[in-house]
Amino acid sequence: MNLEQLQSFVEVARIGHFTRAAAHLHLAQPSLSRQISTLESDLGTALFHRARGNITLTDAGESLLPLAKRMLADADTVRYEMQELAGLNKGRVRLGATPTLCISLVAEVLTSFHSKYPGIDLHLTERGSRGLLEELAGGALDLALITTSEDRSTASASLQRIPLLTEELVVISAIHSPVLEGAQSLTLKELAALPQITFHESYDLRAATMLAFHDAGLTPKVVLEGAEMDAVLRCVERGLGVAVVPAMVLVDRPGLRSVRLSEPRLARSISLAHRNDVTLTRAAQAMQRMIIDTANILSSSNAATDALITRAS
Repeated sequence: MNLEQLQSFVEVARIGHFTRAAAHLHLAQPSLSRQISTLESDLGTALFHRARGNITLTDAGESLLPLAKRMLADADTVRYEMQELAGLNKGRVRLGATPTLCISLVAEVLTSFHSKYPGIDLHLTERGSRGLLEELAGGALDLALITTSEDRSTASASLQRIPLLTEELVVISAIHSPVLEGAQSLTLKELAALPQITFHESYDLRAATMLAFHDAGLTPKVVLEGAEMDAVLRCVERGLGVAVVPAMVLVDRPGLRSVRLSEPRLARSISLAHRNDVTLTRAAQAMQRMIIDTANILSSSNAATDALITRAS
């Protein structure tokens, strides 16, 4: 049984004549007759009483007709929904990203994507790269934006990574604060002497900064410890202290001043990961393209971050 046979059956039942039904379906009459005969053979019963000039349904035909109409309607629904999906009018994208990326790159991407594809449902998961890669491998995410510094022990042959950006970690203060006024750069030793706001211990950004202090034999002067990204930025804007953050968070933050770190400079790389054993949906492919395009724009034309963000090679 196939949809073409069911369509022929329904048309013959509706019109009551093989030749006219064949003409309506743009089929030769013998082809239509073979389709009906094959369907009857497959079902093991006659569907029509065939009298000269009078075609009527048998009891089996009467039982099949509503089922056939429903099956054809369902097929039309499936076809429509697939066309909608192909046209990116429907669908779903499950994106994961680290907290620092959620307030910068991801915010830009999601705004543009929703504007262009308003019918696609967006699901965002925010956590560290290690957790994101575990969810990606388990099929809970389509794409994940990760930082390589958090990805030391989670390499997997089943995951593909697309390098996007390399960004420096910079020291920020409130624009009205005299702490960094006139400074072109800071050494780690100079930074350690400033009142500093540190991130929650779940942030790899904190671990990388504290490791740099430890390796240099320095102890930072911490005035607030364990904050999330939004709280860190707000406290810095209010003059509570300085913080070490990725350069990208400076976008649309006119209340912040930044200087580069030297001796050593700290940086991180951002990649877009997905499973290479699963074909991305058209919606996820569109999201992937938009993330890459947005990252390229940020790396080439953002005056606020100058040369702090560069395209990954």
